[in-house]
Amino acid sequence: MKTKILTILKEQPGFVSGQALCGWLGVSRTAVWKVIKQLEEEGYVIEAVRNKGYRLVEAADVMTEAEIGSRLCTERMGRSLVYLPQTDSTNIYARKLAQKGYPDGTLVVAESQTAGKGRRGRNWSSPAGSSIYMSLLLRPDIPPYCASMITLVAGMAVSQAVGEMTGLPARIKWPNDVVVNGRKICGILTEMSTEMESIHYIVTGIGINVNQQDFPEEIMATATSLRIEAAKKISRSALIACTMAWFEVYYDQFLKTKDLSLLKAGYETMLANMGQEVLVLDPDGTYKGICRGIDEAGRLLVDTLEGEPKRVLSGEVSVRGIYGYV
Repeated sequence: MKTKILTILKEQPGFVSGQALCGWLGVSRTAVWKVIKQLEEEGYVIEAVRNKGYRLVEAADVMTEAEIGSRLCTERMGRSLVYLPQTDSTNIYARKLAQKGYPDGTLVVAESQTAGKGRRGRNWSSPAGSSIYMSLLLRPDIPPYCASMITLVAGMAVSQAVGEMTGLPARIKWPNDVVVNGRKICGILTEMSTEMESIHYIVTGIGINVNQQDFPEEIMATATSLRIEAAKKISRSALIACTMAWFEVYYDQFLKTKDLSLLKAGYETMLANMGQEVLVLDPDGTYKGICRGIDEAGRLLVDTLEGEPKRVLSGEVSVRGIYGYV
């Protein structure tokens, strides 16, 4: 009910009567009054005038289930929403929800994580109050070999949302990072549960550096935040909602073909590697080449300096000018 009342107050430019709220929601005036008081305690400024009702004067800069839910404009993504003040890992929590039967599009958001993980098991710094830590539970009807493509879909959603909300030139560092001005602002980790040739569920974790102003020494040279780059605070709840909106758009296009054929051209416009020299750290040997984009399966296309075309599926890729490779 809190989400519904907050949504109504945000959508209405003037006062909303308590009687109208009661009628729309089918609750008592006392129940409405209690929710208004809860919102005020969270930091929302709400004007109450006798015979007029309630008017939202100023929205709080908070990240709660009600605030995120009031901003969502999606049909499925995030409509099943779980907010946690703290958890070990949003991916771990989302996997538990998957086993309980939670639906496709369930979003888990945490204020902080105690055991956040990045790619290859690396630790992901997860302090409270400044970042976005969220995981999407998905149940697509696709073969397991297509699951890795969802990482690229998520990268597009984050890049588009960051650009829309901040005006910053967010770009994707294939396969699972988003960078601004050559430094990392987002990491994406996709995991799945499979049996034979079918997928039970996929969990895509997304961590975004939003309002941090300093970083641990070991990542200080390679990481940045949207606040540092944009020189202003960014609403985390608004960015989550915007990311979900774009993810739903791109995800639906992906499901139509079960590959990236409809997204390839758009992805390449966001690709930080495009046309640049890259260093491919392949198990069979390191080599340099020029990035030519991606194929429909999400593999990175690289022309080696000797002129041999390669399709990179796994392994680390370092990009000239990003993450210290010069």
